[in-house]
Amino acid sequence: MFGVWKRVDTLTLWNNIKEYPKASILSLFQTDAKRAESFSFAHDGIFFDFSKTHLTADLLDKFGALAQSLGIDQKISALLSGERINVSENRAAEHSAERGVGAETSIENAQLLQNRMKALIGAIDAGALGEIEHIIHLGIGGSALGPELLIDALKIGDEKYDTAVVSNIDGSALEPVLEKFDAHKTLLVVASKSFTTAETFLNTESVLSWMKQEGVDDPFGKIVALTADPEKALEWGVDESRILPFSETVGGRYSIWSSIGFSVALTLGVEAFEDLLAGAKTMDEHFRDQPFEQNLPVLAAFCDQYYLQSCQYETRAVFSYDERLRLLPDYLQQLEMESNGKSVSIEGEQLTLNSAPITWGGVGTDAQHAVFQLLHQGTQVVPVEFLAVSESGHSLDPAHHQGLLLNCFAQGAALMAGKPSDDPHRNYPGDRPSVTILLEQLEPSTLGALLAFYEHRTFVNSALLGINPFDQFGVELGKEMARKLSDTDGNQLDPSTEQLKKRAFGA
Repeated sequence: MFGVWKRVDTLTLWNNIKEYPKASILSLFQTDAKRAESFSFAHDGIFFDFSKTHLTADLLDKFGALAQSLGIDQKISALLSGERINVSENRAAEHSAERGVGAETSIENAQLLQNRMKALIGAIDAGALGEIEHIIHLGIGGSALGPELLIDALKIGDEKYDTAVVSNIDGSALEPVLEKFDAHKTLLVVASKSFTTAETFLNTESVLSWMKQEGVDDPFGKIVALTADPEKALEWGVDESRILPFSETVGGRYSIWSSIGFSVALTLGVEAFEDLLAGAKTMDEHFRDQPFEQNLPVLAAFCDQYYLQSCQYETRAVFSYDERLRLLPDYLQQLEMESNGKSVSIEGEQLTLNSAPITWGGVGTDAQHAVFQLLHQGTQVVPVEFLAVSESGHSLDPAHHQGLLLNCFAQGAALMAGKPSDDPHRNYPGDRPSVTILLEQLEPSTLGALLAFYEHRTFVNSALLGINPFDQFGVELGKEMARKLSDTDGNQLDPSTEQLKKRAFGA
């Protein structure tokens, strides 16, 4: 599909894309009888359909020239070989090494730490920590979103342990869990890369207090710590045998593949966790080995950048037409917006391109009766991503699942085709793009590959923009402000914020 490229000025290449004439999606189907086939790809039980977008062979050629000029292939190689690609923090980004793709020493270290995790799981299953029926997993951000998504999506209802993932500092999130669980049969999992996360440790103290009030003799004996700083966990009081480290080069929002996945492996079983890693590895290898025109994360990023830079569409919606994937939009919000929500380049220069779109979404068919009015007839055009699973996750009448899938497919068709009417209130403009991702089954391997796809897509978007997706300094400012507000030494912020503080807490 791609021709021979010459390295030319990047600005010119971007302008070629921005100025590319946009034909309607329907006209693209009319002029290419094989469009549905040409713009769809299968990967190990997952089908990706990009045909209802404005991508064309010519536009992909232009993106290919841009990608070659920017050295995207070298950047992919650098990422997956363990080079120090996180330049602002001077370290590698080695989440793929947890799956077996990366620097040899990093893969070996990851396997050693995974074996340590499996040994602890075996001991817990055998009763080494007493009778355990409940798991409370405390974390926030990447230390919670991934575990919660995977447990919610892959549980089948007969798990040995009842697991609750709690991230919010709001006591209303934690209290119902404590009311439901038996403190004497509860394992507390504390997940924090730095082992200093304020929200996580306030929740931890509340759980420990609950255990003591319920008469648990040694609450600290029921703690497992997941961290990249094991010394801090040891100093805090966790026994070394129950500290599961992971590498500092694994970022928080990419950490589900590491020891942060402990609660997933304990709840769903080690074999399921291994299948998750294996599925992700297939996507790593695909990303590393396939040319741009067949490379799923690269193609998806090309699509993202076309709508972001050329069309100026500022949001992207993700709708899961499967209740088991209801938490996926939340997971992707952090992955995409925390990674690529930057305003300066790697060199520290102000971006001249739009950074990450706002990622949002929901669950079909609920969303059809809430937000799809805007998607079909609003003044804003929102590229949509539909996710569905061919095989249902329940034993009810097959009509449930058939209706769900038909609604999913119909929405994509309707967004594209629209429906003209002389009545302006009933006119649907159409030509609204969507991508559909269809899994044959929702199982650890396919979900692993899907999440790895999104990680690599996010990376390619960052490489096209010239930004570092592996730092998140913007997250720290709010935390700093919160510390100042809680300080009793007279630190004050703006009058509006001080007024709110007084209203809430009293003068």
